[in-house]
Amino acid sequence: MSEHPQPFRLVSDFQPAGDQPEAIAALENGLRAGRRRLILEGVTGSGKTFTMAHVIARLGVPALIVSHNKTLAAQLYAELKTFFPHHAVEFFISYYDYYQPEAYIPQTDTYIEKDAAINDELERFRLAATNALLSRPDVIIVASVSCIYGLGSPDDYRAMLVALRPGMELERDEMLARLVAIQYARNDYEPQSGTFRVRGEVVDVFPSYNKSGVRVMFCGDRIEGLIELDPTTGRTGQGLEQALISPARHFVMPREKLDPALARIRAELDDSVRTFEAQGKLLEAQRLKQRTEFDLEMLRELGYCNGIENYSRHLSGRPAGAPPACLIDYFPPGFLTIIDESHVTLPQI
Repeated sequence: MSEHPQPFRLVSDFQPAGDQPEAIAALENGLRAGRRRLILEGVTGSGKTFTMAHVIARLGVPALIVSHNKTLAAQLYAELKTFFPHHAVEFFISYYDYYQPEAYIPQTDTYIEKDAAINDELERFRLAATNALLSRPDVIIVASVSCIYGLGSPDDYRAMLVALRPGMELERDEMLARLVAIQYARNDYEPQSGTFRVRGEVVDVFPSYNKSGVRVMFCGDRIEGLIELDPTTGRTGQGLEQALISPARHFVMPREKLDPALARIRAELDDSVRTFEAQGKLLEAQRLKQRTEFDLEMLRELGYCNGIENYSRHLSGRPAGAPPACLIDYFPPGFLTIIDESHVTLPQI
């Protein structure tokens, strides 16, 4: 546990009462003593969330709160936003409104493509969570078990952050190239999330993780100023001392790492095709080759493809059987994990 915690200021009209002061003290003392597992029991309405908030405030370390369903996670998120209005309280759940996994029926050569409908608002919440973890210490994330599902490498994600500040020496075109590398698209007409527009020496960036944009004003090869921007009205707000633009997607990697990853994917494809052909499964071999080569071309040209998580092992360079990175890997050492409704959540995990 950190000896110099970051301050968490809890805002509430009420003070702990009944058994809560004793529970808060016991939990805090146990965690500071190095105990790894503690249980807080209480009936519905006994103020467990309030108790949990006080423990977070006293310890002053980043916290992950895992809930067993989206509805309860949203409720906890809303409550903790009220308790900690001055800190980064974020929300991380699955962003699929609909998901149809891909399938293949070799007897009829029927291939059913994977189909999914992604909720843009939930994706923004997820990206805001990882951005907060990499840019500030006072972070509380309420998540579903989606937090243990695979994400891109936090090292690659961190390495591709675009840090901007007034007075910084940076060519405009270099910044644009860096934005494209982290999956931002140029759109001079409509201010959509994950896009940027260029008007002379002014570049407006609309981050994938935030509802407000950032106006970057250049003077030659130097950033003259940064201003908060409302994408809807176009009005500018307060000046910014710095802006940290994180990737528009969780699966990103530097170009120098992409080519070796594509070679590893190609090698596995060739090996799998040979195996199918040796077994006389020519339809399976043809379908696998067609699909994978299309994905390889998308990755080579755009740095992204649908179903990119299927190639995460090669993209991150992990050995076979190694677990992928997940949200937990984005947290700094010494963070606090709280599992809500643990009798239901732990079996899911």
